[in-house]
Amino acid sequence: MSVTRLILTDFRSYDAATIDAAPGFVVLTGENGAGKTNVLEALSLLSPGRGLRGATLSEMARVDGPGGFAVAARLAGDIEIGTGTTAAAPERRQVRINSASASATSLSEWLSVLWLTPAMDRLFAEGASGRRRFLDRLVLALEPGHGHHAARYEAAMRARNKLLAEPDGADPTWLSALEAGMAEHGEAIAIARERAVAALGERLAVQPEGPFARAGLALEGWRGIDLAAELRISRGRDAAAGRTLAGPHRTDLAVTHLGKRQPAERCSTGEQKALLLGIVLAHADLVAERAGRPPLLLLDEVAAHLDPIRRAALFERLAATGGQVWMTGTEPALFEGVGAGTRLVVEAGRVAVG
Repeated sequence: MSVTRLILTDFRSYDAATIDAAPGFVVLTGENGAGKTNVLEALSLLSPGRGLRGATLSEMARVDGPGGFAVAARLAGDIEIGTGTTAAAPERRQVRINSASASATSLSEWLSVLWLTPAMDRLFAEGASGRRRFLDRLVLALEPGHGHHAARYEAAMRARNKLLAEPDGADPTWLSALEAGMAEHGEAIAIARERAVAALGERLAVQPEGPFARAGLALEGWRGIDLAAELRISRGRDAAAGRTLAGPHRTDLAVTHLGKRQPAERCSTGEQKALLLGIVLAHADLVAERAGRPPLLLLDEVAAHLDPIRRAALFERLAATGGQVWMTGTEPALFEGVGAGTRLVVEAGRVAVG
């Protein structure tokens, strides 16, 4: 499913912008700080979650603007989706699909979105939370209902943590109800992750050796069986810690360089980027096969540190996905091997055809 038109209103550096795009490659070039990544962030909001920067909603509204913002898109087939906030409720996200109000999780029924940004180059060197977010984005593209379970689990966990912090002691009946909800949605989250990792691992295992390293995937950390019981017996421990210490929010994604039989965190920066690219490319193929549509790929500065041979290989693989790919870069020369596509120039919050 391609985005044929994107309309930004009071979003980040844009007071108003309309971008028309064709299927295939969409290349945005411009100087650093021109607003290229802001366009990708807007597109990332056409899926559940907080977008590729993980920012709060109020941060996305244009500075010195009236407050609130809007991101609207027309998809192939004249489907219209959009999201945004108002000045009166800057942290309350609103979603509309074909002019009707909808939930954020329902966006994944229409569009699968996956991205890579320069900040993700540190994915294997930092904590597990970033890898979980990356994993859940992969899962969401394969199973749209994953977002619903993740949202309900997080809400129940926040309520439980708050209840455990009550100075007069928590109501055990209410705690049990929250823990039952966490167990129900937590089990769904864990099973969906296991399915996704297994399917993606099979896909990666048969990927050809080449410029993008083959990755081995595994889940580590929490692998409980009866989460409700585990939560019940750990109330005292969790109350003392001020947080819940068991559950799928404690799972980590372990990545291995199969060719070198080495954990990703021990690989070079270039090898880590190659592993990420290999995962994303294999995942795009898997989504196209499973969902009947390739994901929308958002690749920020993806070609900047690749040599010409790897850039050519990347563009060839991306073209083979059959999906729409939005890429940014500072120099048009980085995308000489792309061929036909939509070329755009970004300058000071304005987008023009290049």
